[in-house]
Amino acid sequence: MRIAVTGKQGQIVQSLLRRGAETGVEISAVGRPEMDLANPASIAAAFSALRPDVIVSAAAYTAVDKAESEAELAFSVNAAGAGAVAEAAARIGAPVIHISTDYVFSGDKASAYSEEDATAPISVYGRSKLAGETAVAAVNPNHVILRTAWVYSPFGSNFLKTMLRLSETRDHLRVVADQTGCPTSALEIADAILVIATRIVADPAPSLRGTFHLTGSGQASWADFAEEIFAELLKSGGKKVEVERIPTADYPTPARRPANSRLNGDKLAKTYGIRLPEWKQSMMVVMQDLLNKGSLRRWA
Repeated sequence: MRIAVTGKQGQIVQSLLRRGAETGVEISAVGRPEMDLANPASIAAAFSALRPDVIVSAAAYTAVDKAESEAELAFSVNAAGAGAVAEAAARIGAPVIHISTDYVFSGDKASAYSEEDATAPISVYGRSKLAGETAVAAVNPNHVILRTAWVYSPFGSNFLKTMLRLSETRDHLRVVADQTGCPTSALEIADAILVIATRIVADPAPSLRGTFHLTGSGQASWADFAEEIFAELLKSGGKKVEVERIPTADYPTPARRPANSRLNGDKLAKTYGIRLPEWKQSMMVVMQDLLNKGSLRRWA
């Protein structure tokens, strides 16, 4: 099986490349300069040349706060670009696995969101990602849309690495405690993508297509997440860092975040037999990966 994934540096792309190397699956990362999501012609040309069995649409505009002032760019990449990737997949007869986000929901619901819940994004980023979902579904019926949340990994920029970096110079950190979600390892997202890709290539069943939620099991606030990171760091011989739990109002940002980002993964478990481990367990695996690198600059 040959998989092409959009982007080169993102957490999911890097995780897929690692898993591909470990499992022998041929994975090609396609991004700038040869392919630019803001340039549809480059997208069609790139995939026509590669002719993969599956395309994973992972690249996106992810600067949540900057999107508030760069709406045109966010929609160009996350909506038009995502649609162009899905259309390119359809032209070569390949399914597309598109990565989306918890930000398509308002966060007002008291319990975890299911795929049937109404979407109501509260930020430009969220609206652009929802538009991308709509575009993907419209041009390629052979699609799987995976909504995920609070992604971290040994790669790129993410909350876990930010906390570890800040711990090198700070003994006390103020962290938001009234936003709740499901921390999710990009390495486990990659594992799930490989399972899904194998199934949809072999089985044309409509039930395997559509929108699914994929996150780590359990739930946490950002403060819970930070406390767990620092507890694990302390057990591994690192310094003690105190977390001060604060409300969102004390940490204003240009873009609003959903207060509740929890996603219900029952549909994915029933359809594909995939349910990710409890988030603390997964976090420890990534933490050990980072700690074993040994460099003082490992969090950069």
